[in-house]
Amino acid sequence: MQTRRLGRLWPVSALTLGGGGIGQVWGPTTREESVATIREAVERGVTLVDLAPTYGDGEAERAVGEAFAGRLPDGVRVTTKHGLGTVPAGEVEGRLRASLEASLERTRLDRVDLFFLHSTIVPDDGVPADPALAARATARRLFVEAARPAFERLVTEGRVGAWGITGIGVPSAVIATLGEDPAPGAVQCIANLLDSPGALRRSEEPARPREIMRAAKARGVGVMGIRAVQAGALADAFDRPLAGDHADMRDYRLAAPFRALARELGVSAAYLAHRYALSMADVDTVVLGVKNREELRECLRAEADGPLASDVIARIDAAVGRA
Repeated sequence: MQTRRLGRLWPVSALTLGGGGIGQVWGPTTREESVATIREAVERGVTLVDLAPTYGDGEAERAVGEAFAGRLPDGVRVTTKHGLGTVPAGEVEGRLRASLEASLERTRLDRVDLFFLHSTIVPDDGVPADPALAARATARRLFVEAARPAFERLVTEGRVGAWGITGIGVPSAVIATLGEDPAPGAVQCIANLLDSPGALRRSEEPARPREIMRAAKARGVGVMGIRAVQAGALADAFDRPLAGDHADMRDYRLAAPFRALARELGVSAAYLAHRYALSMADVDTVVLGVKNREELRECLRAEADGPLASDVIARIDAAVGRA
């Protein structure tokens, strides 16, 4: 598998195994199949596994713990995350540390290589009044004054190798954060042919994921591309029921010409969507949402087949109105 440098951090595989699928976020699977998928991914050259406590209420982290029994194969790195939300500044570091310790217990590890803020970073005046929405939003001031220093201390202590942010939500706030010192080691960005966060959209601002990627690259921040198939909207069919007005279902309808193009080319929509994401110049590694070995193998084939030709990319862009 191709290896790429993750910003100023380390070389990583072009594909990252995400925890959403193995944590049963994207449809049902079993612990046995999740463990087998993790092991096969690593055997086939995947060197980064991206986890979070919210992926199956810790299930993805437990599956990694079972797969490797606390001893990661040489060269394999693990991430985890914490959704801080809106809390008093004095509670930030304690919450980050408690979440990290719980993740380490589930994975049976003594450190992680990347620890992400899993909240949406919003302007100081942009915290939603709705408590449920505020629980997913972290104001820039809270991040700068409390969260970022806590992440830096965890790095200094050796509890984490580096820290990062989730680049979904309010693009202006994310770009401002990327422009400051100390900058994160990595950012997770939307990387799909629709440039769409779908149901993850948290702002009235346009999503601007490619602008976020360019801002990250300018600072030496690693870019982990997420949502290559946009939660299933860029696959041949959804693996879960959705209402007709759901944001991901709207993207699915928008992508109908793309699926027709995939059929014309004799490939699945998911295969083509992954090759598209892998072909994006500013993406260091594409995070997979696979939940079993069959889905994994299709993504491995997409990576092995290399970047798409420029004319195919142009046809895809035209099919979804990007041209």
